[in-house]
Amino acid sequence: MSQVDKDSVFTHFDGEGNARMVDVSHKSETKREALAAGNISMSAQAYALVKSGSMAKGDVLGVARLAGIMGAKKVAELIPLAHPLMITKTNIIFIFHDEDNSIEIQATVGISGKTGVEMEALTAVSLAALTIYDMCKAVDKSMVISNIRLLKKTGGKSGTFVR
Repeated sequence: MSQVDKDSVFTHFDGEGNARMVDVSHKSETKREALAAGNISMSAQAYALVKSGSMAKGDVLGVARLAGIMGAKKVAELIPLAHPLMITKTNIIFIFHDEDNSIEIQATVGISGKTGVEMEALTAVSLAALTIYDMCKAVDKSMVISNIRLLKKTGGKSGTFVR
């Protein structure tokens, strides 16, 4: 386990260690954006079917894109201490990696608000990957979802983060 910097503060806990929703009422609204990514690897057969749009269940990536967008809008219902947000944009792209039969999923989420959208971008990637798995599992149950991570975030008090 890694050590926590002595100046770090876990804001979702009060002085007694109880979970709490962070009070953001004093914060100014700023333009914020987060970019997250993840991968799903699969058999050559499943990969070829997804890439050609020939999977029996239909448009795998179109459905996965919608699932990711819908998931980004539902984060406050899924993650106990997340704030409900009025997201202003969500974009999901898919990048094919022929060398290892994997698809990279990237989600960008934006807001003008008092708190960031990192969880929304990470959730969008996760749900898009899970949807790809669901739609392709009849062909390949050995798919692996991996490396879900925040790539970049901008805005807010902490400024810009780039992995």
